[in-house]
Amino acid sequence: MKKILMTGAAGGVGAFLRPELRDRYELVLSDLRDIPELHSNERFVAADLADPDAVLSAAEGVDGIIHLGGYAVEGPWPTIRDANIEGTYNIYEAARQHGIKRVVFASSNHTIGFYPRTETIDHLSVPRPDTRYGVSKVFGEAVASLYADKYGVESMCVRIGNVAVKPLDTRRLAIWISPRDLAQLIGIGLDHPEIRHEIVYGVSQNQRAWWDNRNAMRLGYRPMDSSEPYAEDVLANAPPEDPDSIATRCQGGNFAISESGGDPSKPDQSL
Repeated sequence: MKKILMTGAAGGVGAFLRPELRDRYELVLSDLRDIPELHSNERFVAADLADPDAVLSAAEGVDGIIHLGGYAVEGPWPTIRDANIEGTYNIYEAARQHGIKRVVFASSNHTIGFYPRTETIDHLSVPRPDTRYGVSKVFGEAVASLYADKYGVESMCVRIGNVAVKPLDTRRLAIWISPRDLAQLIGIGLDHPEIRHEIVYGVSQNQRAWWDNRNAMRLGYRPMDSSEPYAEDVLANAPPEDPDSIATRCQGGNFAISESGGDPSKPDQSL
């Protein structure tokens, strides 16, 4: 059984993934916040991603890394820089120093958030980040590419849409991914023998998707879920949208107009 370091394990995505993955891997969970209830196949190591020595220590003896950690919404540049820029660099440098050959990097749909919703894009589309947060994820994808080419640290970068039990609004009908579909992608990223540096979209088989995810399909991804069974209820309860609003026109939604959080009316809400 492979031993896998999961950073940001106390966050929402980590909470969804842990029960999906802990029977397949021995999980070393890392975060700034303690995780009080651990499964028998989990252990916790506190680490600040901005501290290279702490990251190097947390990564010792593992076979792979799932890098979820960082600041997950828009915020001030120093906060984004320390958590997402320095933190991601430290993860890849720890992988290089320890000889860890595989990293799954939790990138984001906000790397391409300024593309219009009328356009279908794929893994080869040029990044158009909608926030400083999105810029930090573009940086992470670039670091992954560098470390693959220069040091042999293989990566799959997953541009995650929205992980939840079900989609909650019109935008999420396009970008939603179920926990089990994301776990399937993560497993491919950790175990597929032919990955060097790949970019895929973290999205279920949604009929309303804006993303061509053929690169994930090429690697064996077969999503089990779709947002469509939830569409009727979501659309019936959705508030009217302003068609002239940037947030409505862009794939990144409210991130495209926010300066903190994911919704300018709710500074602490992540979308």
